[in-house]
Order: sequence, then structure tokens, then C-alpha cells
Amino acid sequence: MSIFRRPDYRSDTTQFIDQLKAAQPDLEARQRAGRALLWDKNPDRALQSEYAQARVAQKPYVYLTEES
Repeated sequence: MSIFRRPDYRSDTTQFIDQLKAAQPDLEARQRAGRALLWDKNPDRALQSEYAQARVAQKPYVYLTEES
């Protein structure tokens, strides 16, 4: 080991997160459960294709209220 080696830098944010994880060991499991609840979904491809087929095309100029 070199005598000129400085200790590895750890930011205040990293230290805070490490302390939070030490205080709450189940934090990562709760985060994963929350993510699975909101984001990790298997899309229904058949339903998505039905939605795409039922979509009504938008008129080119949506602010035109009267037919000319």
C-alpha cells in the first residue's frame, strides 16, 4: 500500500444512504415491492391490439370547429 494513497471519497449522500440502509434493513425489499406494485407489469398484448384497432383518428386541425 502506498503512503500517498488517500482514503476513498464518500459523499454525504452516500453516507446518508448507507446509514439509512443500516437503520432499516428491509428498505430495499420494500422498495422492490413498491416497484413491482406500480411498474413491473406484464402487458396484455391482445388487449393492447384491441385498443389500437378501436382508436379514432384525430382530425388534422383540432381547433377547427365548423366544417368549411
